[in-house]
Amino acid sequence: MLTAAGIALLHRAEALEVLLRNAAEDVTLARDHVEGPLRVGGTPGALVSLVPDAINRLTRAGRTFGVHVLERSDSECQELLRRGEIEIAVVTVGIEAPPDDIQETKIASDPFSLIVGPANHELPDAMLLDAARDLRWVLPDAAGAFRRQLNALFMAANVPLPNVVVRCDSLLTTKAIVRGGDHVTILPNDVAGAEISIGVLRAIRLIDAPITRSIGVRTLAGIPLSRLARAAIEAMRK
Repeated sequence: MLTAAGIALLHRAEALEVLLRNAAEDVTLARDHVEGPLRVGGTPGALVSLVPDAINRLTRAGRTFGVHVLERSDSECQELLRRGEIEIAVVTVGIEAPPDDIQETKIASDPFSLIVGPANHELPDAMLLDAARDLRWVLPDAAGAFRRQLNALFMAANVPLPNVVVRCDSLLTTKAIVRGGDHVTILPNDVAGAEISIGVLRAIRLIDAPITRSIGVRTLAGIPLSRLARAAIEAMRK
């Protein structure tokens, strides 16, 4: 078993290995007049809400750049930041204060809705969360910020968590289950926006649970961001 000094040395060695690997890729891209690559980590819902638009905005602005996007849990993103494997973590924010070495910036807010498929066509456009509790549900399994926020939503409405639940951490699988049957879920509107726009999913306003999700970025405190990272965050704000 490693001592405290050994663990500290191991972390330094891992960070140095990442630094050397990233530097080699940076030099290769620079020779071809390509910015980056920008290394972004994030949770699934936060990534889909902010990153695609930001990439498209930067592209339309005439920038030529590379991007690595990693889908990870909140805690994994935090460790990736510390090891230098990502420069930006795109996550749910405002749930709890970040550690001293991490800084957090809110970018946007998005209301939660009850998301249903065609099989639940008889449900109204607005309803109480309590009235939906006895339906079949799909909810996240991992104990991350998103699950904590959903738990808080049920608590705020004074509604017990559902009993008939499929626990699933994949957004694609969650939406596919809801789309193909009579299960329901709760998601931020942006996360289900594409499916809602073509009519395969529907968002129902929750009268007794008017809670919004805040999403944003986490970065290492005191570490200057690259020009591309700063531009990406600005693009997310827009």
